Order: sequence, then structure tokens, then C-alpha cells
Amino acid sequence: MIWKMKPSLDILNQSSKNTMVEYLDIVFSNIGDDFLEATMPVSHKTVQPFRILHGGASVALAETLGSVASNIIVSPENLQIVGLEINANHLKSAKEGQTVTGKVSPIRIGRKIHVWQIEIRDEQEKLCCISRLTVAVLEALKA
Repeated sequence: MIWKMKPSLDILNQSSKNTMVEYLDIVFSNIGDDFLEATMPVSHKTVQPFRILHGGASVALAETLGSVASNIIVSPENLQIVGLEINANHLKSAKEGQTVTGKVSPIRIGRKIHVWQIEIRDEQEKLCCISRLTVAVLEALKA
């Protein structure tokens, strides 16, 4: 298991209150020993004018999953996570009215750098987007 302390889905979803994650209706839906999943509806909040999933919404889902995954494997009292780089390949469109599911898995979990792979799939399990997120693990700022 990669998690320092495997959190409940309720705690993850509560931490999203009053954030972009809540606005986009991203909901953490599954947590395994080495992955985390979340769903996002393809709705008026996440589509482009052609009524298909906006690439930026896919990237928001991907970054959310990777950042949260990094945050739950470090000690938040001492360390903080900041994004360094994200990329995304948009492979297939998802239509308005569907729900997509993102799944994050580690590529590398180092002391100073984490690299994550995020796959976003439609309701038929077809790969819509594949993304890679790199984050830095920094000493937490003292208040």
C-alpha cells in the first residue's frame, strides 16, 4: 500500500468543499492500495461549445487526482505538494450527459518528486484522456 494512512472517501470529498473540485462536481469514488478514482459529470460546467468534455476540465480532474494522491502519501505537518508539470493527450470525446472516471496510479514516488499517471475513461470504459502529473514535495511553510 502506498498511502501513509488510507483516508476515507468521505474525508476526501469533504476536503473539496468550497473549491473548484466541488464546483466541477468531482467526487472521489474508489481508493485501492495503489490507486485513487474520482468521477466528474460531463455537464454545462465541463463542456466546450460543441457539448463535449472540455480538455481543461479533463486536466482539472487529472491534477486533482494526482495532487490529492501525493498529499495523502506525505506527512502534511512537515511537507507540502506543489505541481511542476502536467500534460494530457485527449484521445476520445465524451458527450454531455455522460460521466467520466479518472484513475491515478504512481509512476514514481520519490522523496522530492512524485510522478503520476491519470487515465480518464467514459461510461463505456473507453480511454478519453491520458495525463501525467509531476509534483514537487517541499518542506511545509511555517506559519
